[in-house]
Amino acid sequence: MRKLGNIPATWSVAKLGDIARVTSGGTPSRKEPSYWGGNVPWVSTGLIDFNTIHEVDEYITSNGVDNSSAKVFPKGTVLMAMFGQGVTRGKVARLGMDSAFNQACVAIVPKNGLSQEYLFQYLRHHYNDIRGLSNSGSQANLNAALIKSISVVIPTKEEIREIVHLAKLWDQHIQETTRLLKLKRRLKRGLMQQLLTGRRRFPKFAGQHWKEVRIGEVLSEQFRPVTWDDAATYRLASVRRNSKGLFWREALKGSQIAVKKLHSIRAGDFLMSHIQAAYGAMAIVPTDFDGGHVLDMYTILSPRHSDDFDVRFFGYLAERAEMKHAAYVSSNGFFAERLRLNFDPHDFLRRKIEIPPTLAEQQKIVAVLAAADREINLLEQQLAALREQKKGLMQKLLTGQIRLNGEMSSRERK
Repeated sequence: MRKLGNIPATWSVAKLGDIARVTSGGTPSRKEPSYWGGNVPWVSTGLIDFNTIHEVDEYITSNGVDNSSAKVFPKGTVLMAMFGQGVTRGKVARLGMDSAFNQACVAIVPKNGLSQEYLFQYLRHHYNDIRGLSNSGSQANLNAALIKSISVVIPTKEEIREIVHLAKLWDQHIQETTRLLKLKRRLKRGLMQQLLTGRRRFPKFAGQHWKEVRIGEVLSEQFRPVTWDDAATYRLASVRRNSKGLFWREALKGSQIAVKKLHSIRAGDFLMSHIQAAYGAMAIVPTDFDGGHVLDMYTILSPRHSDDFDVRFFGYLAERAEMKHAAYVSSNGFFAERLRLNFDPHDFLRRKIEIPPTLAEQQKIVAVLAAADREINLLEQQLAALREQKKGLMQKLLTGQIRLNGEMSSRERK
């Protein structure tokens, strides 16, 4: 872990193994049916996400506890994931109920009255440093010895109480914003289900029947090949999976690009990745990507007649599972030697969709869904700001740059 720097004289630093018991979990044998399907919650590493665990996917029996390496720990116990794909390793969580957990986790139980909540907040804040321990040498995962070696700053008991109090306040704000964000996303999904299928109509358009068209009847491929220049700089764009929008890859000189086939994209284009289309890698090009470039492994679509079809309506259709499926069935074989389906744009353009018969109704639907997107984006920004603010505050609190005392905290509680 990184150096902890100067801390107040009244504070101390100790190894986690000296101030807490670090105990590995255990998984009852899957071959023994009597160990599973009981009423003892069993936690897997996938549930550990800087959270309090109140629900689990599996339960074990008391027979499984008594006759295997599984151990039950009380509510409030801090767990840390030792293994796990992606970002799981090094994450911590609290148990929201008495639970057992698998061998890829450890329980961290403080000694001598040290606050469990303080350890949770401290380890959570130092997540990136803890992950770094598992990246040294040939060590790919954490283990009990590495976890015990983690250095922990220990403020005075009074300051620990105040730090925990402030951290919980921030967590409450973050949890409430997260809850609102989930609610707004669920509301948008419901609106899409109703509005994009014609199940819910605006009164003005109620008497007009939707029409079935082939995608190629309303959208056509665009080809804007770049005149190559090895000395020119090209800014390359790509599309995230699951209709999550575009992102910039990198800006490269022409001489640095192996495949000398690029196309220009414009705001309002509908962009699809050939090797990722089956996974929903498709989205409308926003204004800040206008003039960017993509490799020729992308399909660029735009409306045949902008006066009777709004490509933004198609952009919302593309967020639904039905469009991802259409891209999947329009993909064939594998691309090169990689296990990725190769998208066939001509087949895709032959697929059928149902659309409102007028541009006015399409635009009305787009306006409602765009308003939902703005609310979601605002909450996402608020949530990111809250998390960043808490991170900065905890950095100062856990190093003593900001000191708390009982008098200050009493005023805050009022």
